[in-house]
Amino acid sequence: MKNAMCEMFGIEVPIFAFSHCRDVVVEVSKAGGFGVLGMARMSPERVREELRWIDAHIEGRPYGIDVLMPTTYQDFGGHKFDAEQLFPRRQLEFVRTMLDEAGVPPLPPDEAHAIETALVSQFNFTPQESAEMIEIAMEHPIKLIVNALGSPPPSLVERAHARGIKVAALAGAPKHALRHKQAGCDFVIAVGTEAGGHTGHVTSMVLWPRIVDAVAPLPVLGGGGVGRGRQMAAALALGCEGVWCGSVWLKTAQSEVTPEIKAKMFEAGSEDAVLTRSVTGKPCRTLRSRFTDAWDEPGAPETLPAPLQAILWWGQGRTRVERARVKDFLTYPVGQIVGDMTEETSVRQVVYEMMSELVEAKDRLNGVVG
Repeated sequence: MKNAMCEMFGIEVPIFAFSHCRDVVVEVSKAGGFGVLGMARMSPERVREELRWIDAHIEGRPYGIDVLMPTTYQDFGGHKFDAEQLFPRRQLEFVRTMLDEAGVPPLPPDEAHAIETALVSQFNFTPQESAEMIEIAMEHPIKLIVNALGSPPPSLVERAHARGIKVAALAGAPKHALRHKQAGCDFVIAVGTEAGGHTGHVTSMVLWPRIVDAVAPLPVLGGGGVGRGRQMAAALALGCEGVWCGSVWLKTAQSEVTPEIKAKMFEAGSEDAVLTRSVTGKPCRTLRSRFTDAWDEPGAPETLPAPLQAILWWGQGRTRVERARVKDFLTYPVGQIVGDMTEETSVRQVVYEMMSELVEAKDRLNGVVG
């Protein structure tokens, strides 16, 4: 294909893959697309390890990183962790009682404390933490830095451009996209509510053309509900220069999800990708479970603000649930395309099928409009 994004990065197809899994990043880039490694919750040591591995396996293909650069944050650094003090008693007991009554075995106290202490550090998103990650990343041949939390700071844009690195940011509304353009982003990623993870409330069909018009002539990638060629065709028809995909890679053999979660995804429908605050404290589309449902029941407490709710779920719930393999409580961020995810495949096959279906959609449209 020939368009702005393919020319910008020297890639064959404008399929941008967001993933926390280095294997997916490498395989997408090797298949002609562009892999982007999500670095949330990674330590500096882990960032170095992941990027070194990618460099050794990607065969010179371009790739990028996705980082969290918050403008507002709560700094937990330097605080000794104590669940009884960090969490309000009502929310803490709500989670503990829920899992106890379901027969989910608790973790040994020392292990639970160690996990939660580590989580406090991992969720300690500060500008200093982000800057350290970016410094490490710039030691590697990355071609793109994406900010998942607002517009990137001018200093970052300037430094990245000086090194030939492109900069982009996610947007869930035209006003956000305009801020990204003013900040100097090279393109904008318009993400509709169908997307997995943190997302807004406007559908891709409505959002994409609005952002395309708002930031023209800046290129736009369409994200949210994209996992097939027909959806890619829709994005291109609405003015996008490519697509941003995340959930579709979870069904591949290379993805990071456990076999139990993958099996649950294969049984799920699109309606099972629910928008909830129960796992992070912010609206996050994730796989429906008894945990997500419990917070919507009458008498349930209010969810905690981010990142406390995420630490509560990961520390008091997720590790217990995944270790015991209790299917009803398993959840994972995933978009509404989960309804199309019915069996395991490979990253390369996903790219091939998307491009084949894109060609079919184009031929069908040509036949209709002449």
